[in-house]
Amino acid sequence: MTPLAGQPARAVSAMGQWAENGLRRLVPRGSQLLVLLVLVTVGSGLGIWRYPEYVPLVSLLVPLVVANLVLGPRELPWFVVFVLLVLAVLVPTQPEVTIRIVGSVVVMFGLGFMVLLASFRRSQLGVAGLQGESMFVDLRDQILRQGTIPELPAQWYAASELRSAGGTPYAGDFIVACRKGDALQVAVVDVSGKGQAAGTRALMLSGAIGGLIAALPPEDFLGATNEFLLRQEWEEGFATAIHLSLDLGTGDYVVRSAGHPPAALREAGSGRWRVLESAGPVLGLIEDATYEAVTGTMRSGDAMLLYTDGLVEIPRRDIALGIDKMLGRAEHLLRGDYEGGAQRLIESLGGRNDDRALLLVHRR
Repeated sequence: MTPLAGQPARAVSAMGQWAENGLRRLVPRGSQLLVLLVLVTVGSGLGIWRYPEYVPLVSLLVPLVVANLVLGPRELPWFVVFVLLVLAVLVPTQPEVTIRIVGSVVVMFGLGFMVLLASFRRSQLGVAGLQGESMFVDLRDQILRQGTIPELPAQWYAASELRSAGGTPYAGDFIVACRKGDALQVAVVDVSGKGQAAGTRALMLSGAIGGLIAALPPEDFLGATNEFLLRQEWEEGFATAIHLSLDLGTGDYVVRSAGHPPAALREAGSGRWRVLESAGPVLGLIEDATYEAVTGTMRSGDAMLLYTDGLVEIPRRDIALGIDKMLGRAEHLLRGDYEGGAQRLIESLGGRNDDRALLLVHRR
């Protein structure tokens, strides 16, 4: 082999050593992932140079894609540049530079540019791709956990259901529940916006509401939530909510609403659904807002529904008609069998283009 023929291999090897030494300083001591990706890239480069008929240029995409998933925003741009430099060195070593090879190079440089743009955007978050996704999954699971109804006495049954616009796992509707002794508190909240657009605000608000509902007396809960939203100064910082405080021993309830569709109560004695109208302004718009309470007692056989407007609101139709339709469907689907009733109701009402949340409480 002539000295000239060995130059590409030495160049790739020297670039690998340079990248390994330089990028080691960017990662904590003991981190082997970046070094491994550099070695894989160098190995692929040597294979492409030595056996071009067996190892294609596009094999360099493998470490590039893996790096996009696992490297942080500090290391990723340098690694992308390194891969593209390896590619630039290897192209002249190909036996014949065909249109197919040129196309492959253009595609790989385009993908590298897209990865660079993604890394710059990801730098705002400060974590690698998989780590960032894991964070959002944990936050989403937190919303679902806070909506889990705590264990109730045998004479009570409660279930909640959530559905998001477009079937995404993030929604602007959520439920928060808390039990202290015989006192059960539940809030059904609808953040402005739909699906992923409202998901980030719902993630933050659910944590705050989860703390407020557990720490404050029921009569102070909506007022404190309203003050919290006012302090955020979001462009679309409003939300609606309905709050139920229920005494599991006596069945006494207090319902307060903040611009939210009213709760509905089915009285076993009459066999009819009754709307519990309660007044109060939307959260996050008016300072020092007050929220009226509706009180009563749930007796054996009674049931209550708390829900968001995605179940009852349709464009160009009065919401009262939507509530009547929901109550008629509830009478048909439940028929005294409340087990799994929340799921049956939410699947049969509303559209897939709006977030939906539903809470069903029944006293056996």
